[in-house]
Amino acid sequence: MKDSSSPDLDAIDRRILQLLQGNGRMSNAELAERVNVSAATCHRRTQRLFQEGYIRSVRADIDPVKVGLGTIALVGVVLDRSTPESFAELEAAVKNMPMVLDCHLVAGDFDYLLKIRVDDMADFNRLHAEKLIAFPGVRQARTFFVIKEVKDNAPLAF
Repeated sequence: MKDSSSPDLDAIDRRILQLLQGNGRMSNAELAERVNVSAATCHRRTQRLFQEGYIRSVRADIDPVKVGLGTIALVGVVLDRSTPESFAELEAAVKNMPMVLDCHLVAGDFDYLLKIRVDDMADFNRLHAEKLIAFPGVRQARTFFVIKEVKDNAPLAF
């Protein structure tokens, strides 16, 4: 694996990031102990990592099944035209859809790959009929339903 670490990160910063990635609720005292620095130093470093954008947010990992979002659909979208305007229109539409968890511009058979979470197939069917086929400039949308999540939202390996 290529080491593309930032020159601004030393070993302590990297360890702080790794530990917080595993447990964002870890107390500053425990974090300081685990990286072998004082609590004040650890707090200063953590705040700098937030300010410099290394840590984008801290949030809870919610069980999607328990909140009625147990079905995942991956949707490959092909646009009519490959223009900046058509890309911008689709991206604006997707940003307004909270059930679309991820949207990636990709190379290959599709222009975009979307990850969508819904309650069940009927819920997806409604979404498809009401929203997906109405996306601006869409020529084709191919849907793949996830049968089993083998690995999801794994920690970054750095």
